[in-house]
Amino acid sequence: MNGGSPAAVAAGAGDTGRRRYSPADLRSAVRTLARARISMFTPAWCSVLAALGLSILGIMAIGSVAPAEASRQVAFLCLGVIAATGATMVHYRVYRAMAPLFMLVVLLLLVVVLLPFVPEAIVRPRNGARRWITLPMGFEFQPSELAKVAYVLVLGIYLTARRHYRRFLGISAPLVLTFIPMALILKEPDLGTSLLFLPTLFAMLVVAGSRLHHLLIIAVLGAGLGAAMLPLLEEHQKDRIAALVDHWSGAQSKLQDEGFQGHKAMTLVGAGGITGLGAEDGRTLVTGNRLPEDHNDMIFAVISVRWGFAGAAATWGLYLLLGLGVLLTAAQTSDPYGRLVVVGLGAMVLTQMVVNTGMTIGLLPITGMTLPFVSYGGSSLVSAWAMIGVILSIGLRWPQYLARQAVDFDTFELEDAA
Repeated sequence: MNGGSPAAVAAGAGDTGRRRYSPADLRSAVRTLARARISMFTPAWCSVLAALGLSILGIMAIGSVAPAEASRQVAFLCLGVIAATGATMVHYRVYRAMAPLFMLVVLLLLVVVLLPFVPEAIVRPRNGARRWITLPMGFEFQPSELAKVAYVLVLGIYLTARRHYRRFLGISAPLVLTFIPMALILKEPDLGTSLLFLPTLFAMLVVAGSRLHHLLIIAVLGAGLGAAMLPLLEEHQKDRIAALVDHWSGAQSKLQDEGFQGHKAMTLVGAGGITGLGAEDGRTLVTGNRLPEDHNDMIFAVISVRWGFAGAAATWGLYLLLGLGVLLTAAQTSDPYGRLVVVGLGAMVLTQMVVNTGMTIGLLPITGMTLPFVSYGGSSLVSAWAMIGVILSIGLRWPQYLARQAVDFDTFELEDAA
């Protein structure tokens, strides 16, 4: 009986007078009907192409100021593409099943980097920060990069399994889930990465159907809480905020200490003009200005001085293309979990871009945050490409038969009103 087609099984199941099928036959039919349809024509490829363009742009920019690191970045890109390919081949429902365990492991790793008795052979502090775990053969990675992916996968589970987040008090659970990795990452200290979680939470709540006025109230409360937490920040973090305030006010008192990096970055961005100074002159100017972290956190300044405003605009354009691919993929996806994960990962990447470029041009304080796909670093590049792989995994698998319907905001409104 197992050889019948799913349609025949379904038809025969309702016609008990002629044929009978075992429970195994029916389970086989349901599995066949529920199998995702895979189509290579998906807007997620826009995000893939944008990520590839940004990665190549990053290698060229890094090569302008640090040729040795550019060679290593090529190797990291290969690892990232491999990670993305592996992530694409796995059905995203497997991520849903494994997400709680993944999140638990990541939280344990975030705790490990903070333990003072862990040997430096495993966790080596850098400039007072404990962010990296050393692997065999000298490779290092940051658990905070894994935390960004794990957080989105777990939050997507909660938002598709619950509806009381549509009420104001019901948002408390997602907030707690957000504050746990935020607090651990902030303790490292890594203010920049910790800032990514709240915007990602808000984006996913909006897509899930939370009330906008509830989110507005939380945003106001969050701003007030952030101001109250300023005394708890590390001294160098306070100094960076003070340097930004001095810059806005036109003061020059901190240009040679806390404000040095930000001042040099803005100087180089302006020096690039419209079309840039080219590779040689750009390298000379960056070197002469002694820009700290030129191939890492400040890579956007290197792009601006080499290719000018045209290069900066091209960089932003590639991120817009990536965001467009995310939005179209989310719109195509009928599975609520898949839609939330796509939006969450896209929000994480784009928020990081806004913070990095904002601090480079003097709109935000220096936070030590990399530019996704562009800055030098293995952990950042591989994790960013893994996110693209998950997005592509969701985009390639078109709406399923017998799948749960997408979030229906109107239905939720009626249920809440009742």
